[in-house]
Amino acid sequence: MLDIRLLVRVHVDALIVAQNHMGVCDAIRRIVPVGKLAAMSAPHLPKVAGIDPEVPVSTHTSAPLREVPGPPGAFIQDRLAGWVSDLTTLHELTERLAGTGTLDSALDELLQAGAALLGARRGLLVLEQANGEGPSATRGLGLTRAELGHIETVPRTATALGRVLDGLPDTADGIASPDLLGEQDLDPRHRDVATRLGYAASYTLPLASETAGRLGAALWLYDEPAEPVQKQRHLAGLYARYATEHLARLVELERARADVAAVAEELLPSRLPRIPGVQLAARHRTGPRGGGDWYDALPLPDHALGLAIGSVGGSGPSAMAAMGRLRASLRAYAVMEGEDPVAVLSDLELLLRLTEPARTATALFAYCEPAARKVVLAGAGHTPPLILGDRRCEYVETTLSAPLGMLACWEAPSVELSPAPGETVLLYTDGLLRRTGDAMDRAFARLHSAAASVPKAGRHDPAAVADHVLRTMLPDGLDRSDSTEDVVILAAHFD
Repeated sequence: MLDIRLLVRVHVDALIVAQNHMGVCDAIRRIVPVGKLAAMSAPHLPKVAGIDPEVPVSTHTSAPLREVPGPPGAFIQDRLAGWVSDLTTLHELTERLAGTGTLDSALDELLQAGAALLGARRGLLVLEQANGEGPSATRGLGLTRAELGHIETVPRTATALGRVLDGLPDTADGIASPDLLGEQDLDPRHRDVATRLGYAASYTLPLASETAGRLGAALWLYDEPAEPVQKQRHLAGLYARYATEHLARLVELERARADVAAVAEELLPSRLPRIPGVQLAARHRTGPRGGGDWYDALPLPDHALGLAIGSVGGSGPSAMAAMGRLRASLRAYAVMEGEDPVAVLSDLELLLRLTEPARTATALFAYCEPAARKVVLAGAGHTPPLILGDRRCEYVETTLSAPLGMLACWEAPSVELSPAPGETVLLYTDGLLRRTGDAMDRAFARLHSAAASVPKAGRHDPAAVADHVLRTMLPDGLDRSDSTEDVVILAAHFD
């Protein structure tokens, strides 16, 4: 793989030496053996800094030294400056690409960099792996959704982009179509779309490498008949090969995140129970490595309802597996003695201490009788619930207790509350607070303000309450960020 930073440093050092110490010619003799200087004066220069000698990498003349007026050192300095300029451009573009952490941002950056290198204004990128696995995406640069839809109506085999995606033999390198409307055999549908969208030429590059395989293809559009020069093609090809390796890493990361999210969803309730007198809604956001935050809602005898929420320490597959075991155990204890939340958590503490002594967890269990609007709950190191309605928004006073697994014997008194008709009890994990980046006291105050600001029209819908709190606490997509913290919200609205 091309190390742009090393190459730029080599040439910049050479140029500095040439300018500040002994003149360009003496500097070149110190970098290149004397026997090779004659070869550098030939029409085809040897390969330097990873640039193909057959490709004019600079806009400067490629004539031999004897045809260049003035001293030979000026020509070599001019040529060296051209190489450094090209390599510096590649360095800057690859650094920007390397700074992208999501697949979408990397695709956008690739399109913009390719447009800059090729002198195009619009572009289209299709992510479609040859093996059919991994995420797929279509991104446009300077193209609206409607325009992308028009392009997708062109038969796949009638476009260079489609031929590259299908892996046809003649598409290993970039494909230039310098005058689309002038092609006699152009597909009528393609001609119609090109005329409607106002593009007359295109250049297509495969996104492929030996290690990553074929990931997709990128297409750049010109408003008038045009074709990138050989230097532009070469630089764009170097950039595309680097971009392919970066995209391959992001694709694997995206696939791993999707697998983690799928496993996490399977470990949580597939649907919430329907119990007369109460409505339920839940929101769950899993970190990229997967975490141990969980929730549960299960019907109990005599039309009662058990609500549980908790968090297992750590992240990754181990924490997810422990979370699944803890949730399953709590369900069993809740069925047997759910009317006593303290007994449920005491049994869970004993199980955790005997089977996983190195693990800690927080948990909260609430036994609800919706018909009587009665809730009895107990917590083990977990954040206090919020109760909100038309007349109040306040935290429930729970007894301070240690998390499960931290004491030789855990027990704390339960708390009883009576939600008024139309009030909602909000359970949540501390990931909701930590993802804000605020100190915990400020995060609690922020959560209180978010709950109090729920519009009156949405206070009778637990889903609307959960969504409002999530958007207010974690705006601008922060709930979808790469934070290691899971987020769980469980809302129970009492009729």
